[in-house]
Amino acid sequence: MLYGEQKRTDIPDKVDKVVVLPLGSMEQHGRHLPLLTDTMICQEIVRRAERALGDAALFLPMLWVGVSEHHRGFPGTISVTPMTYVSMLSDIMESLIGGGFKRILLLNAHGGNSTPGQMALYEVQMRHRDERDLWLVFATWFSLAAPQIAALSELDQKKVTHACELETSIILRLRPELVDLDAARGTEAAFDSAFYSPDASRPSRVASVRPFEHITLHGGYGHPELATSEKGEALLDVAVAQVVAFVQEFATWPPLNPR
Repeated sequence: MLYGEQKRTDIPDKVDKVVVLPLGSMEQHGRHLPLLTDTMICQEIVRRAERALGDAALFLPMLWVGVSEHHRGFPGTISVTPMTYVSMLSDIMESLIGGGFKRILLLNAHGGNSTPGQMALYEVQMRHRDERDLWLVFATWFSLAAPQIAALSELDQKKVTHACELETSIILRLRPELVDLDAARGTEAAFDSAFYSPDASRPSRVASVRPFEHITLHGGYGHPELATSEKGEALLDVAVAQVVAFVQEFATWPPLNPR
């Protein structure tokens, strides 16, 4: 169900539903992908999940702007500051909580939204610390489906980075006319460290924040030239399946009452 299509008189009867707020971005995705890549991917996951879940959840409209300061060295990026983003998400969640909702999922598609998104979650949950039946969750689709993505044999790259084989494949599946494969270039930044990978090609055990122009000449990572529409459909299938599975489980989570 779409939240925005409900009437105000419908809401009191639906506060037991999971509410999903999709989070995207408007930022550079290399020379070959559209600025709204993250938003388009999340919108399609949400479209398919909403169809599969029926009346089990309410989906809010996409929040298309995110925290993309690290991409502003390349043209086209639109960003809000982390604190603005924390405030926006907090206000949205408080509105839902004030309306009686108890299960809210922030479904994310952009890595830069993760830290401020979780900060908003923390602030709101702590303000409502006496409400043991209130559940607020932040989930990024490619983390939620990480094991399933890694198991896809057709992929050379086993995790989403940025403007990479995986994101390019999904946009090829959704909007092929917006992809310029001739211009597709990624980056694998050689960096000799057992603890840190600047291009996200392997896990990092420490965090460091760098603007994208310090890491990539083209604005992307990995090998987008390996993308295909078929890979994109396989990725969407596993992502949607995991989002649906989580929402179905999330709807049953009981209050936390340690003994």
